[in-house]
Amino acid sequence: MVSHGARGRSGGRPTLEEVAARAGVGRGTVSRVINGSPRVSDATRAAVEAAVAELGYVPNTAARALAANRTDAIALVVPEPETRFFAEPYFSDMLKGVGAELSDTEMQLLLIFAGNDRERRSLAQYLAAHRVDGVLLVSVHADDPLPDLLAQLEIPAVISGPRSAGEALPSVDSDNYGGGRSAVEHLIARGRAQIATITGRLDVYGAQRRVGGYRDALRDAGREVDEKLIVPGDFTEEGGRRAMAELLAHRPGLDAVFAGSDVMAAGARQVLREAGRRIPGDVALVGYDDSAIARHMDPPLTSVRQPIEEMGRAMIDLLLDEIADQRPAGSRTLDRRQVVLPAELVERDSS
Repeated sequence: MVSHGARGRSGGRPTLEEVAARAGVGRGTVSRVINGSPRVSDATRAAVEAAVAELGYVPNTAARALAANRTDAIALVVPEPETRFFAEPYFSDMLKGVGAELSDTEMQLLLIFAGNDRERRSLAQYLAAHRVDGVLLVSVHADDPLPDLLAQLEIPAVISGPRSAGEALPSVDSDNYGGGRSAVEHLIARGRAQIATITGRLDVYGAQRRVGGYRDALRDAGREVDEKLIVPGDFTEEGGRRAMAELLAHRPGLDAVFAGSDVMAAGARQVLREAGRRIPGDVALVGYDDSAIARHMDPPLTSVRQPIEEMGRAMIDLLLDEIADQRPAGSRTLDRRQVVLPAELVERDSS
């Protein structure tokens, strides 16, 4: 008879999940204890070490060999031009959360842009040399080849927002559907009749989900969805201006706009002002992200808050977990996790 300490519940080598369950903590906490992180209380460390001893959990020999080749570096990869990174608060808030979570580890953070083909080729060569232990991918479009490249290279990776409902990589996202829905329900409750939306890039799954929330909120309120009131943007201020101008040309009687980002809402606001529309008297305006832009607009912008810094922290926790989990990549395919954090509507004077 085999003792419980020699095998996990699955009958094979004990896993991180089984250690976590025995200790009553999360997988990320077990990873931190195993890696010697100081971000764990003495009591928690003792509980994890006891669970490790009871279950007989040890990394396999291949993992020990790999550990000697660790770079202690993580890459934050942004497949966008640098100009967009520095123009949008989303990226700086994400970087802040990632940096805060890494601050008391030995890991170094590399910021890498891959906004054009040349940068992507250079990045592929860099990653193929295994110069980082893991990768965080932020703002990934549906057709981006980078996630598949990372899978081929067997480099641990976590993605900010899944590419689709069937995302294979571990991901961290906010509830884009619920956020979009709450924005439109708020506008309906305020008595608005023609509610338009300026979407983000629709090759981004999160933007699709926000539009899904918009559509369902209208339908559930017994309203028809007018396709002329849905205009795509690109998450930029200029995109917001172009989309708002198109909306006013096709539906001049609109009285509310839900923009898929605060930056686009700022562009929309400029066009509405130039057209002589008062906010919120003539047109109510709601943004997304609850960034500093929302608080400093005139009038202050109602916006859906994404917990962006928390998302950055959660991405690091997942990635450190992936790095510490040394089972072969093929045996972890059913273990991928999709973390979704809540979004919250923050009401201000624009609506």
